[in-house]
Amino acid sequence: MQRVTFIFSFLLIISCTTSEKNPIESIDFTTTFEKSNGTETPTYPEVIEYYNHLASVYPEIDIRKIGMTDSGNPLHIITLNPDHEFDFEKIRRVKPILLINNGIHPGESDGIDATMLLFRDIVQGKIEAPKNTVLVTIPVYNIGGALYRNSGTRTNQNGPKEYGFRGNARNYDLNRDFIKNDTKNARAFAEVFHLVQPDIFIDNHVSNGADYQYTLTHLFTQHNKLGSELGDYLHTKMHPQLETLLEAKKWDITPYVNVWGTTPDKGWTQFMDSPRYSTGYTTLWNTLGMMVETHMLKPYKQRVEGTYELMRSMIEITEKDGSTIRSLREKAFAEQSKRKTYPIQWEVDTSQVTRFNFKGYEGAFIDSKITGAKRLKYDQGKPYSKEIKYQNYFTSTTDISIPEAYIIPQGWWHVIEVLKLNKIEFNTLEKDTTIAVEMYHIADYNTRKMPYEGHYLHYTTSVKKNNTEISFKKGDVIIPTDQKGFRYLMETLEPEAPDSFFNWNFFDTILQQKEGFSPYVWEDKAAALLQNDDELRIRFEEQKKDTAFANNWYTQLDWIYKQTNHYEKAHMRYPVYRVLR
Repeated sequence: MQRVTFIFSFLLIISCTTSEKNPIESIDFTTTFEKSNGTETPTYPEVIEYYNHLASVYPEIDIRKIGMTDSGNPLHIITLNPDHEFDFEKIRRVKPILLINNGIHPGESDGIDATMLLFRDIVQGKIEAPKNTVLVTIPVYNIGGALYRNSGTRTNQNGPKEYGFRGNARNYDLNRDFIKNDTKNARAFAEVFHLVQPDIFIDNHVSNGADYQYTLTHLFTQHNKLGSELGDYLHTKMHPQLETLLEAKKWDITPYVNVWGTTPDKGWTQFMDSPRYSTGYTTLWNTLGMMVETHMLKPYKQRVEGTYELMRSMIEITEKDGSTIRSLREKAFAEQSKRKTYPIQWEVDTSQVTRFNFKGYEGAFIDSKITGAKRLKYDQGKPYSKEIKYQNYFTSTTDISIPEAYIIPQGWWHVIEVLKLNKIEFNTLEKDTTIAVEMYHIADYNTRKMPYEGHYLHYTTSVKKNNTEISFKKGDVIIPTDQKGFRYLMETLEPEAPDSFFNWNFFDTILQQKEGFSPYVWEDKAAALLQNDDELRIRFEEQKKDTAFANNWYTQLDWIYKQTNHYEKAHMRYPVYRVLR
């Protein structure tokens, strides 16, 4: 009996020992990219399976589902922390966080492969693990686009063999959806972002546009728009460090080449990332944002390897400067409450330029054999290096006063829901209350004639202002501006801001007049009004000095109508009210 027990125990020990080793021995962590010698990228299910295997073997890795996407699949985040701590509240107390977003355009899959390699190489000890930085990645953000796998839609791109599609499951470009939140993807991203609260954000892309010698280009958020010492750090410290680190690794990098239909040899202007874009959105919370844009014509293997080295370099910067970055972010948040005005519109500052040597290819306009018109042709046999002007300074053109708070009537619940999603703090009125506010009326705006990402976007919006008292109802919301989401509030609730909720059509119902008049009825009433109101009659006669007005009978009747209490108050009245300081 003792012998049987001994044999059983021995077998049990062998079994346990074998099962403990089995995961590492049985799982091949060689990626599809490596197996194909840098010509292929994995499918979406393969990516998730890969990270699940990493998490099952290496305790430094955590994988979790957060939110849902339009595809019907949940979003995932993968966290790499050598300390095995995955509670973000605890992480933030001791370490800066770098968030990497991949596959927002799944045809641009470089970051998907590079991040898989990066996380594996860190946990397997092939490269040094970060001691002071926690890495988080969204492995594939646009899952619907990744599932629409093909080999034709990236016409200009040199590999991989198959890839995903730019539009998501509902054909939205997700890199235009960070403010309007039309998609479940964007709503899930907001949940991830406010859970993680990263100090640095990287969004991996592949560029279109001109031809040049570089594999890597960077698109940092615009430093003047970011502002404060944080913007200065981004411009004078982080940007140069990244270029220096990559140069030491024999990887040239240049600012994103923002030219279309022409050659870059005369220079270009920095791309302004408004809040509709990922880095424009993340920097509203003083997160340092950067897009990686590899060059579409370079071989896929080269692009992935370049993205890998760029991310390693950003980790090095975070390791060295993490405490400085955190301190500058905290200072930027603290200074927000002291501001009196906020810039909402920008233009290039032509008085300042950055000059650097750009490595391009000679380009010329030659006759097209297809159309007979002139077409652009680059000659890769004629490389050059020449000094160009890079316009990367911007100045504000419109500054607005910062209110103490905004008030939104509860009927605009769809706006309030987006504010909740973005962790905006607000209170609800406990009883009906009359409050002195500044009120806007929409004075003018233009609208795109073609649909843009599910909307007919407004632009060049202007407002008229007046101070008044408004009676608000119990349950209406009052939103203080003194909070972390201050910049988000200013960019979304001020109608003149390019990516305001107004410009994204959240308030279009105010633009349509709901009540009107029948001219044959109103004519008699209008005549009586003019006869009994001298002041109105004088203003009317003054208006008639305008020839166009005098020659349009309906415009005249409409003008009189809009001077009376018959005209509805809601028409063109912006239903977000400002409580002044």
